[in-house]
Amino acid sequence: MGAQKSAATAHIAALVTILIWGTTFISTKVLLRTFTPIEILFTRFAIGFVALMIFYPKRLRLTHRRQEWLFVAAGISGITLYYLFENIALTLTTASNVGIIITIAPFFTALLSVFFLRAEKPRAPFYIGFVAALFGVTLVSYNGSSTLALNPAGDLLAVLAAVTWSVYSILTRKISELGYNTVQTTRRVFVYGLVFMIPMLFLMDFHPKLAYFTSAVNLGNILFLSLGASALCFVTWNVAVKRLGAVKTSVYIYLVPIVTVTASVLVLHEPLTPVLVIGAAFTLVGLWLSEKQEAILCRRK
Repeated sequence: MGAQKSAATAHIAALVTILIWGTTFISTKVLLRTFTPIEILFTRFAIGFVALMIFYPKRLRLTHRRQEWLFVAAGISGITLYYLFENIALTLTTASNVGIIITIAPFFTALLSVFFLRAEKPRAPFYIGFVAALFGVTLVSYNGSSTLALNPAGDLLAVLAAVTWSVYSILTRKISELGYNTVQTTRRVFVYGLVFMIPMLFLMDFHPKLAYFTSAVNLGNILFLSLGASALCFVTWNVAVKRLGAVKTSVYIYLVPIVTVTASVLVLHEPLTPVLVIGAAFTLVGLWLSEKQEAILCRRK
């Protein structure tokens, strides 16, 4: 009973994370009118780090120095590289392309889990679910009104973003096995993410002005990204990975485009078309099939 309750809590944590992450596009779009991508990125994680420090100020003391490398790698992959690849990709290719390509992250996570977590190889339901979800995401992203436009440089960066997020998911799983407090480990990952982001501040357009934050709209959106999408969501995502595993948690990424489109319909009053409904249905079926894959493995164990 306790295990079932723990699993249910983890599923809720993953779902809450995706519900928030799926709406960040709207906040980011608003902020891009005033801020550059690197300004948004560095500010949101800096504020997120401070929030986690205030919430749980106790210092994390590692039992072995070699464990530090896991946090270094997680900070580089899940914070610095993932968001830089994604943000730069958005300047070189369409948001639809990036949205679709990012959803292949669970596929890479499954493959990496076999090699680094000694997980069992994914079975047919996982791959069928992956194809169904990818088809659904494609429908949701293009909505039948856009043509597929390939932009090699931007699309390749989006693929790299998906790969780096998969690496982060694997590292998060390994970190969770160390038994430390999730808030502490998340905060440590943030530190390394910010440290390796610093060189980018000099190479990219980073000149934030205090006056930008006097706008209620800007302040509200940056706090949403900092406290909600960064501080809260990275903790809830890591909790989900710790209890469900890297692969099972990653398949929730399939829902991000659905949440984004739903938020766009409700907030931006964009039209809800039959294509969107069909795409959402395929995505949900894909998610269910991927979850079924995990159920099969659990029964076999």
